[in-house]
Amino acid sequence: MSTIEPVKVDERIKQESWMAQLMKRPELGAIAGVVLVTIFFLLTADDAMFTLQGFMNFMTPAAQLGILAIGASLLMIGGEFDLSLGSMVAFAGLFFAACVVNFGTPLFIAIPATLAFAGMVGAINGQIVLRTGLPSFIVTLAFLFILRGLSLVGLKWATGGSTQLRGVRQAVENDPLAGFFSGDAFTSLFVKLAEMGWIDTFKNGTPKVKGVPVEILWFVALALLATYILLRTPAGNWIFASGGDANAASNSGVPVRKVKISLFMVTACCAALLAVIQVIDAGSTDARRGFQKEFEAIIAAVIGGCLLTGGYGSAIGAFFGATIFGMVVIGLTYTNFDQDWFQVFLGGMLLLAVLFNNMIRKRVTGER
Repeated sequence: MSTIEPVKVDERIKQESWMAQLMKRPELGAIAGVVLVTIFFLLTADDAMFTLQGFMNFMTPAAQLGILAIGASLLMIGGEFDLSLGSMVAFAGLFFAACVVNFGTPLFIAIPATLAFAGMVGAINGQIVLRTGLPSFIVTLAFLFILRGLSLVGLKWATGGSTQLRGVRQAVENDPLAGFFSGDAFTSLFVKLAEMGWIDTFKNGTPKVKGVPVEILWFVALALLATYILLRTPAGNWIFASGGDANAASNSGVPVRKVKISLFMVTACCAALLAVIQVIDAGSTDARRGFQKEFEAIIAAVIGGCLLTGGYGSAIGAFFGATIFGMVVIGLTYTNFDQDWFQVFLGGMLLLAVLFNNMIRKRVTGER
């Protein structure tokens, strides 16, 4: 008597549950972190933190870090690091400020020139890494000191001995492009909302929040653009493949060298964009600008789901990782806690994120 064997389902067409799919999302940990941090501050912070003004207060530093973190996350997914990000902010800030103050260059020339200059330095980083085979950690660590030193020397040259270059605000105040990189957007809308009684106002009727800081708009736009590239374009597939297994990707026709050099350039341009925003907003630049921001950007990217080994991560995850940073650094000022606890929290979040991401990686790859 014959027995009927059960039909085996091919694993290639096996349907996963929505929970299994959710657990594989790299940004899951960062979203959970935002929820937990929000609950913590709802219980411990002043109610003013969760007003519109409080939201803008913590999203502004989150956006500034997030611009760097998105570039860092793309590069980490591609399997590389850039520890010169913070120094690039200072160096690009020097280049930009010298263009507008010392040479009187209009913004429509100075900003593209600054981005191109930063991209060139990023390309040099990438070329050295790929041609020598040295770890990007070592090469960019060297550039961290090189660019910081060049910023000091360059500022002394541009100012006649000072380490701060001023006069940027006066140089760009009449430039029509300045509003795209400094100040608040949608100010007229917020005035209307105040007149309608939808947002808080001062006694004279002016809104307490004048508008949306432009860095937040840049932050959101970059996160959406990076996510679209990663998930909806061939370039995104190339980035994941280059970081996952560069040799296999190269054998499959992926231009790994071009991808990685391009990612170094994009990361440097993100630092340059932040430099332009900060310099115009502050009206000056100095050699300490961007100090240690490279580590905070990488931490935000790791919290957002990027693996240190490459090939896995999310730009949206970096978005939420930077948001956690902004909520904590500003949120502590709304509580009775010592603000120095921020450093402890940041280190703890990094450790938890690495452990969580490692668990997810093993679940995805089936490792034991």
